[in-house]
Amino acid sequence: MRRVVRGAWAALCGVWLAAAVSAATYYVHPAGDDAHAGTSPAAPWQSLDKINAQRLQAGDRVLLAGGQTFAGQLAFAGLAGTAAAPIVFSSYAPAGVPAEARATIDARGCVAAVHLKNSRHVRVADLVLTADGGGLRRDQPPKRGLRCGVLIEADAPGSYADFQLSRLHVREVSFEDRGFVRPAADVKTANGTGRYGWGIRFIVRGAETRLADLVVTDCHIENVDHTGLKFTAPTDGIRNVRVERVRVLHSGGPGVQMSGVRGGRFAALHVDRSGSTRDSRNWGRGSGLWTWGTSDVVIEKSRFLNANGPGDSAGVHIDYHCRNIVVQHNLSARNAGGFCEILGNNFNCAYRYNVSIDDGHRVKGQGGAFQEGKTFWLSGYVGSGPRRGPFNTYFYNNTIYVAEDIVAKFAVAPTAEGVLIANNIFHVRGRSQMVKGDQFSADRAADRPLPRVVFENNLFLRADNWPDAVGIADRAPLLGDAAFARPGGLELADYLPANAALVKDRGRRIAPLPGDDVGLTLGLAVTHDILGRPIVGAPDFGAIELP
Repeated sequence: MRRVVRGAWAALCGVWLAAAVSAATYYVHPAGDDAHAGTSPAAPWQSLDKINAQRLQAGDRVLLAGGQTFAGQLAFAGLAGTAAAPIVFSSYAPAGVPAEARATIDARGCVAAVHLKNSRHVRVADLVLTADGGGLRRDQPPKRGLRCGVLIEADAPGSYADFQLSRLHVREVSFEDRGFVRPAADVKTANGTGRYGWGIRFIVRGAETRLADLVVTDCHIENVDHTGLKFTAPTDGIRNVRVERVRVLHSGGPGVQMSGVRGGRFAALHVDRSGSTRDSRNWGRGSGLWTWGTSDVVIEKSRFLNANGPGDSAGVHIDYHCRNIVVQHNLSARNAGGFCEILGNNFNCAYRYNVSIDDGHRVKGQGGAFQEGKTFWLSGYVGSGPRRGPFNTYFYNNTIYVAEDIVAKFAVAPTAEGVLIANNIFHVRGRSQMVKGDQFSADRAADRPLPRVVFENNLFLRADNWPDAVGIADRAPLLGDAAFARPGGLELADYLPANAALVKDRGRRIAPLPGDDVGLTLGLAVTHDILGRPIVGAPDFGAIELP
């Protein structure tokens, strides 16, 4: 038996060594020559077309000269790296160029600067990607109304796994040329109807097709027509996603959006001015992040700022058909659409230990807005069909500050079933009001009590902070001023309560709602506050635990 095992191990090592020996590194420089060998910095190839014609093998690396710009795209189908020997696209530093210099791909007129289809085990790192206008070149697939910095797609049956994107700068991605003015009505459609530029996209087409094990880290996306980072698939078509330390600035649509994702962690994001209108080619509407048809995802330790648009455009919103989406330990500030937005047919979703600052300032009818901004919104909207849910919503230990010049608005659909609201600080300095009719004319105080509501033990600045007309109310509210350090500021420390006697250890432990045998996959107990401080004993009110 030992001889057999040794023989098998030797054979396996032989395969690995053969793959390692056969792997090649290809260098590309605008001053090179496609007639060169391409396998050393001294004899690089010149064009991306030469690379695209190469049959890359597991372990191969393609390195573009840092500090240089390459016109065109990297486009491959059927790449087959392995976990031990992935295929790599990145930059290298030619002689005399700083080691940190990155190559730029200008994909004007192309579908994407980096376009991978039905591939596996690929790394893309340390590149600058831009694609500003140009229609579609003749050599590009017809009828493609999109342009991306990175496009990874799968449409053949099977599982395509293990993609890592890191340290990419995606900027100025537009389908139309500068000066194009997007029709005003387009922003009122669900996702736009025109041709757009996107930052990074993952797309699955087909019920028998999967993308899995996707990692996006340390990337910067800015000035794109529509969404900065987008995942699109049928139900569960994208699995196991990790996104960390990604910045999205001035996206014309949402900062981050996912549909059909199952399992993921989105952390340390910085999304600012989603739904931007500073370029006439932009869509002009978008939440910092939103989910649809997605399950088992946590969104945490991030900042969502200044979302704009006539509808939606919250810091984070949970669109319909989702399960177990947890929004925790985030700062949400000055987002036009609001703070908490959970639509219909959602199950066991939560906002907890977040700080919200002046969210929901939008006013219906002003500037083309067709929805009010809202501090808190549970909607039964599911697109077409009867409204239903959301079900088993958990909203606890959030700190909510609304300045005096903003009307804080609230809405709870009569279809909601199972709502827990506890341990929050509602510091509303101005007026509050109930909103009805944004998506459903029956959004009003229900004729019958909502089933399975646990609404108690929250701290309000004044008794009128929560409007009576909403139809549910705190059974045991506390009133008083938490005495924030610097109310109106944009740092977490600005919302450190000075009134310890009113806040410290006054929270209740969170238990499952009556009739809910699921709770949250992560558990209802939280071990640390938004600042990373341990929660010892009974929780405090709000998102910040006092020492």
